[in-house]
Amino acid sequence: MITNKSNYVVCFGEVLWDIFPTGSRAGGAPFNVAYNLFKMGIDTKMLSRIGNDELGHRLLNQIQDWGITTDFIQVDQEKATGTVIADFDEHGEAAYDIVQDVAWDYIQPFPEHKELIQNSEAFVFGSLITRNETSRNTLLELLEYSKFKVFDVNFRPPFIDFEFIKKLLHKADLVKMNKAELRTILEYLGEEYIDEDTSIRHLQAYFDLNEIVLTKGSKGARYFVGNIAYDFPAVHIEIADTVGSGDSFLAGFLSKRIQRRSPEEIMKQATSLGAFITSKSGACPDYTYEEFKAFREKNSCKTS
Repeated sequence: MITNKSNYVVCFGEVLWDIFPTGSRAGGAPFNVAYNLFKMGIDTKMLSRIGNDELGHRLLNQIQDWGITTDFIQVDQEKATGTVIADFDEHGEAAYDIVQDVAWDYIQPFPEHKELIQNSEAFVFGSLITRNETSRNTLLELLEYSKFKVFDVNFRPPFIDFEFIKKLLHKADLVKMNKAELRTILEYLGEEYIDEDTSIRHLQAYFDLNEIVLTKGSKGARYFVGNIAYDFPAVHIEIADTVGSGDSFLAGFLSKRIQRRSPEEIMKQATSLGAFITSKSGACPDYTYEEFKAFREKNSCKTS
């Protein structure tokens, strides 16, 4: 029985170890969102699956040490905890080798998940989790319980089934994507890219989507709500690496969106947190909200 009625967000999908040349860090796109939401003071529930192995035990201990609940992280007795081998180019851009057939491919639905998701302010999911039929079917079931479905498009070839992506786009209430993902979706739909506005309006109409967030790295981001588009420039910082930059952007965005703040306040939080994490190493660096707040205020003049 879920007794906590305070505002919280459920993040569904992969939780794993990112294996970097310099060491291992807890990661997975939906977990990165959960971690940074928690840092913003938002209660988060991570719904995932790990293996009953050393990596899984370390992962649970790490998440618990951060103060995030692990009540909804399942333990698989057969499949291993997920890992991703990450490498970087000279610009700090990461390339990933995502190990297949691991625990998070087999997330199971349980009766308590219905109330958990019905009472949440948002249900966050990505496209990578759909690579395996088991987690894919669980996602479809859980989506039926959510009042605000947030689809974080996260294309990782070869794990792209566009017919299923279309189904998720039809079900979503808010979609976040980057410019490359926008072009990929248009290509799958047989549409030519003309410009951002025309492309986004086409997706809004095709999938009956009211809210779309388009991230553009150093060129900022745009938030489309109905017929209105809000533009926000990026905060210019020295890049440590880009791992989890989009995930932290989404965490910042949702931390204000679920509080029904203005689009300007939502986007300021999103671009500030995305930049703050990009200036640090890894997707889940150790920091306090006060440190982030100081960074946001210091750089506010650069985003006005």
